[in-house]
Amino acid sequence: MPDARMVLTHLGRFRDQMVPLLERLVPGVAFTDHGSSDVLVALPTDHDALARKLTPAVKWIHVLGAGVDGFPLDAVGDRVLTSSRGAAAPAIAEFVLAGMLAFEKQLPERWITEPPAQWNVARLGSLRGKTVGILGLGAIGTEVARLALAFGARVVALRRTQKTSSLQGVEISARLADVLASGDHLVIALPATKDTHHVLGKAAFADMKPGVNLANVSRGTIVDQDALLAALDDGTVARANLDVTDPEPLPAGHPLYSHPRVRLTPHISWSSPDTMRRTIEMFAENLRRYDSGEHLHGLVDLAAGY
Repeated sequence: MPDARMVLTHLGRFRDQMVPLLERLVPGVAFTDHGSSDVLVALPTDHDALARKLTPAVKWIHVLGAGVDGFPLDAVGDRVLTSSRGAAAPAIAEFVLAGMLAFEKQLPERWITEPPAQWNVARLGSLRGKTVGILGLGAIGTEVARLALAFGARVVALRRTQKTSSLQGVEISARLADVLASGDHLVIALPATKDTHHVLGKAAFADMKPGVNLANVSRGTIVDQDALLAALDDGTVARANLDVTDPEPLPAGHPLYSHPRVRLTPHISWSSPDTMRRTIEMFAENLRRYDSGEHLHGLVDLAAGY
């Protein structure tokens, strides 16, 4: 039998969970924490240990995730860097839509545990006819747009690099203020870069439609959390669905834990029965392409940071 193809791993505390999946979904490959290989599959943890694995032999690095903001990009050098971006988009989009529907249908507030004063009477909202503003129209933003359109919502998306969307019905704007002003629901799906740090600050919240339902499934650094708390207190933001924060986790006693208008989850919107499989299958396809000399998917632009 021919020798197995070697791939170096850097998976930190997730190694015991990830390696069996890698071995099952990428047959014929030996995954090792030590040794030499031209391919490194990694998670952005323990930068010092990661740097030690970036030997001259490593030519291609694949990050098992969407964002690379936690990866030491300055250590990549002239190596090729790719990620499994898009793998979690269906799960994250479902999570976002669940928050929108809960907001419109006033759940769980409308659940009852005893006979109410009035039966069969309520003033509930609907996604139909509402405007969903999406900041960032990558894989996650596009999937959110697809689901929102299916519910009859109008979708306006911020995208600076392209004037049209491949998804029919999505309106594209290059102006952040215009998207903020139009959205009944706002979804943050921007990559975390130096240009997007605190892009939602005091001025941005002032541009928002009063009573907006906000969802952040990207990175906590995109939102100035002090400005967010002020916008929650004055009613500009009626609800904030936050799956990400800055830092993660927030320290005990942070006001976002207890604010009545916040729905806080511990960075789990990616989770679904098939997200990990999709993530690893993207790496497997890229490994096949790499070994065949083909163009890789999910290439990271080091200058742009995503």
